[in-house]
Amino acid sequence: MKGRPVLVAEAEPVMRQHVRSLLQHWGYSPVAVSSLDEALAILSQSRFLFSIVGMELNGADGVDFLRELKIQGGEPGPVIMLFDPPNIKRIPAATALGVDDFIQKPFKPEELENAIKEVCSRSPRVWGRTSSDAAIGRLDQEIALWRSPRMQDLWKVIEQAAIVDITVLIGGETGTGKDLVARAIHHLSSRKSRPFVKVNCAAVPRELLESELFGHERGAFTGAHQLKVGKFESADHGAIFLDEIGDLHPALQAKLLHVLQDGEFSRVGGKSTIKVDVRIIAATNQDLESAVAAGQFREDLYYRLNVIQIIVPPLRARPEEIPLLVNYFAQRYSRLFNREGFTVPSKAMERLVQHGYPGNVRELENIVKRMIVLNDPLLRTTTLPQANAGDDGNGAPEPTEPRALSLKEIARHAALTAEREAISRMLEQTRWNRVKAAKLLNISYRALLYKI
Repeated sequence: MKGRPVLVAEAEPVMRQHVRSLLQHWGYSPVAVSSLDEALAILSQSRFLFSIVGMELNGADGVDFLRELKIQGGEPGPVIMLFDPPNIKRIPAATALGVDDFIQKPFKPEELENAIKEVCSRSPRVWGRTSSDAAIGRLDQEIALWRSPRMQDLWKVIEQAAIVDITVLIGGETGTGKDLVARAIHHLSSRKSRPFVKVNCAAVPRELLESELFGHERGAFTGAHQLKVGKFESADHGAIFLDEIGDLHPALQAKLLHVLQDGEFSRVGGKSTIKVDVRIIAATNQDLESAVAAGQFREDLYYRLNVIQIIVPPLRARPEEIPLLVNYFAQRYSRLFNREGFTVPSKAMERLVQHGYPGNVRELENIVKRMIVLNDPLLRTTTLPQANAGDDGNGAPEPTEPRALSLKEIARHAALTAEREAISRMLEQTRWNRVKAAKLLNISYRALLYKI
């Protein structure tokens, strides 16, 4: 029985034959080529379960292969790249173009076998322009639904924040669309053709998050069989979106602060320093000022992140957008679930508009999905979730017990407010001469920059 086809593109004959023999032994049917042109030609005619590509190809290299693949399209499956130590500087570029894993030569057969199992277990990627164009088209469609005055005001802030290459902190309740705001900022920025890398700081276990963000060297810890490129390297010259930044462990907060200050870090187990040019966009549904006051979040990191702050309003504050979102999700998911022609009747729309949406846009999206899957346009079997305490389900929050504040917390908030006013006045008086303002405020220039 013939095995599943895989592509091997490697210039070095001995290595090419070695990889080919291993794959045959494991039951695959490898197609081996040595040049960029051969690889692209065969991809235009065939599809592969996965591809193993050398960093060096005859007449080009693996990075050129990936660039051409993005333009031409094709179905190489997940891509594993083989590299020699001198080529290590090319890894960030290859990562940004979509390489799934890297293996340093020479390698043990089990290292390649484990890498193949790992990349084949992931969701398949669509190569070529279609995937990127579809994502951008969906982004534009969803932004076009921002019709309320509050979202129109927010859009103006996004436009201003996008053109200046500085850090942005996005706040708002869960499910309001902070991810969409981050992508909009990147899409409007000068880095839009560069990588946009998202990391959910709450979804990755603390023990693994440092490796996920900054990468690790081969042998850095048990199970680190290969060099791993972190998300910051992958985002070089682009942007990294740190979602749920409030859940970042204190030890990683210190390392992130160092990256923000100097643009440098070291991989886990590494001795050399890696320099990157990355724009940081962070998001949280927590009150970071309270977390700073409670000693749970570094104050210096908070001021570094909070250069421009954007607060996304909850869905109950923009009810005029609910019908637009309902129709958008109904159209999108009816196609996806093969329920063409699904529409939401006016009675069901009235109920949807009146709901309070404690889970915001994400909750509304899930309700529409259930309506389509259950073929329930009248909401007969799809029950609307109960609103959170403090929300009557009609968009108007109910009175809640005031949160107890300690005298220490009250004093801190008052001091911060007075400090902001004093700094603002002094900067206006000195016409934003920060050196002079720092001197008159009797603080260091560096401290003033933090507070600004």
